[in-house]
Amino acid sequence: MTRINWPDLLFGLFLCVVAAVVLVATRKLSFGSPADMGPGFMPRVLSIGAAGFGLVFALRSLAIGGEGVEVPKLRPILGILAAVAVFALLAAKAGLAIAAFATVVVAGLASRETRLRETVVFAVGLSAAAVILFVLLLDLPVPVWPRF
Repeated sequence: MTRINWPDLLFGLFLCVVAAVVLVATRKLSFGSPADMGPGFMPRVLSIGAAGFGLVFALRSLAIGGEGVEVPKLRPILGILAAVAVFALLAAKAGLAIAAFATVVVAGLASRETRLRETVVFAVGLSAAAVILFVLLLDLPVPVWPRF
């Protein structure tokens, strides 16, 4: 008896579910044609492609054996969730530069291998890049620093 490759099966099913959600969510948008694309064209085409890949992964997982699913580690999950929460809470009040910096530092706590000095250097670089991209180049009305 062949063992099921659970990671591939779960990933394939995940892709199929996401594709189904996108197809349902975009059902009222006009599709158009490749020459005259409607607003629903690309989301539907991409979701059909994702469903196809999902089916390939799911079927392959049944055909080839695999290892069992490892028990998830709590630290990375909580670290990434905390980083998203920090950005959501700081972006409007503290500004993009501080929110991006804090997000990278908190996300760095998700791994035991992260070094604080490297994380701070990366956070400064990413904050600067975010400000340059979103505020200077794209001219988005995003506060860079806290408003007093």
